[in-house]
Amino acid sequence: MRVGSKAVVFLVVSFLPVAAWAQSCNFSISALNFGQVDTLSGAQTTSSATLNVSCSGTPLARILVCPNIGSGSGGATAAARQMLNGTSPLNFQLYSDSAQNLVWGSYTWPYPARPPALAVTLGALGSATGSSVIYGSVPGGQGTAPPGSYLSSFSGNNTEFRYRYTTSSDCSTLTGTVARPSFNVTASVAANCRVSTQTVDFGTKGVLSSNVDATGQVSVSCTPGANYSISLDNGQTGTGPTSRRMTLGTMGITYGLYRDAARSLPWGSTVGTNTVAGTGTGVAVGIPVYGRVPSQTTPAPGTYTDTVVVTVTY
Repeated sequence: MRVGSKAVVFLVVSFLPVAAWAQSCNFSISALNFGQVDTLSGAQTTSSATLNVSCSGTPLARILVCPNIGSGSGGATAAARQMLNGTSPLNFQLYSDSAQNLVWGSYTWPYPARPPALAVTLGALGSATGSSVIYGSVPGGQGTAPPGSYLSSFSGNNTEFRYRYTTSSDCSTLTGTVARPSFNVTASVAANCRVSTQTVDFGTKGVLSSNVDATGQVSVSCTPGANYSISLDNGQTGTGPTSRRMTLGTMGITYGLYRDAARSLPWGSTVGTNTVAGTGTGVAVGIPVYGRVPSQTTPAPGTYTDTVVVTVTY
């Protein structure tokens, strides 16, 4: 009798772990250049830079990027970052929105502003690119900043970008792979002056039988260290600093403008001879203008006026 035999075949199935692709991101940031800034103006100066990102990894995965931007080489206060010209600061700030309400900050600095959460979703081939705008602003009214070139460099710990696979948008913890791109923020301040005036008003007089005196003012603000000279022209029909003319039609009243209360130093337009000189401090300086109508034949009643052009040379 034959005994049949059966072969028992064992199918061995090996279970191997399937590794997720490691994510990899590269970043570049363009320079942010404010150009020439008018520090005497109350208006802000704006500019922007572009953050470019290129990532690869697991297809269709989502990568969260936490782009921390710190104080920069110029340092920062609670109110603003700063560019430096030597030891002289120029305040500026970086924002993540065009309305400039959200300061672009970092978890590596002591101020409340934090970085925006940027999400990159990889395509079917496991790669994606994107960009974001970094908005910058230099506030106006920084007249004490001296002329020169200003710089703040961002690199190393000041640009600690962290990224990781996640479906969240939580940048409250410093986790993930680190990249450190770099960029510069620059501006220039040129010597500049601004001028405003207060009218010399001689009031109402009956007969011009004696001197009539009045005082006005020229207010000048210039960037620190800027040497300036203030000239006054002869008015619309005058022939010299003490023979200017207020007119009404064809009639006129002769008057003069002076640099001193004694009315002995005429104020004219020859720089270095009869003008007023000074050096800017970034703060407005009020300079009196002394006017005098000398005794003369009284013309017909009416309102007599003249316009004098003020020129600041610096």
